[in-house]
Amino acid sequence: MTTCCCYKVFFFLVSLIFLILCSTFTVLAAASGRELIGFKPVTNDTIPFSYIEATGRGPSKWGQLDPKWKACGDGKLQSPIDLLDQNVKVLYGQEDQLRRDYKPANATIISRGRDILVAWKGDAGKISINGTDYNLQGSHWHVPAEHTFNFKKYDMELHIVHVNSLGATAVVGVLYKYGKPDPFLSKLFPYIKSVTKQEKSLGIFCPNEMVFESRKLYRYIGSLSVPPCNESVIWTVVKKVRTVSREQVQLLRDVVDDGYQANARPVQPLNGRAVNLFIRPSKNL
Repeated sequence: MTTCCCYKVFFFLVSLIFLILCSTFTVLAAASGRELIGFKPVTNDTIPFSYIEATGRGPSKWGQLDPKWKACGDGKLQSPIDLLDQNVKVLYGQEDQLRRDYKPANATIISRGRDILVAWKGDAGKISINGTDYNLQGSHWHVPAEHTFNFKKYDMELHIVHVNSLGATAVVGVLYKYGKPDPFLSKLFPYIKSVTKQEKSLGIFCPNEMVFESRKLYRYIGSLSVPPCNESVIWTVVKKVRTVSREQVQLLRDVVDDGYQANARPVQPLNGRAVNLFIRPSKNL
């Protein structure tokens, strides 16, 4: 074999190994992202953290409960935050800040003890932020809401979780006040009433039932709002406050484990982070 052929074979093998390693990294990263947001199998084990300080496992102690949760106590980019007008930079005409392209797919519902999770098992579509796609994973609720607007607390918050091919997380937060029933929860009402810690199928379910159209979107870099509190999460919080009935909120309280009827982490220090408010033409989203 000539020297030239040897070099060609060598470079071919190196390129092949590189492609295999990149593919493996992408798959593992995506799986890691799913695990971070709680999509690994749910068991009946005791939830290792609490929202009640008197238990000794409340939010102020999360960072001390597990070495992997250190960011909960020491992190500088933690969520949720108060979205205070004086800290917000207003930007107009930013049309690529959030585009969604959801589609019906198989979904399941399960109680994680601390909350209720709806997870999409197939390709349920995506959101795009500045041209980067984040695939829809699932949604869950916090009662009361976690984020606040100018220190005002609302009654419920929906978190819609997305992960990209490298495992990075983007969450859309929608806040609610008491009023008319929420259409998404109305669709899920019979399933939530009978939810258990065993995953149950919802069949083909359309994510577009989650309504969050708004011309005004807050954006900041934060964290998961539950342990391990990993940072560098892209948060989009919808400025428009939607409505939910008291009956719907009470149901979410009734079906979680004792001690998790209020499952909202307190607001965290901003620590000088940039918070943008994007305002765009009404024809988009």
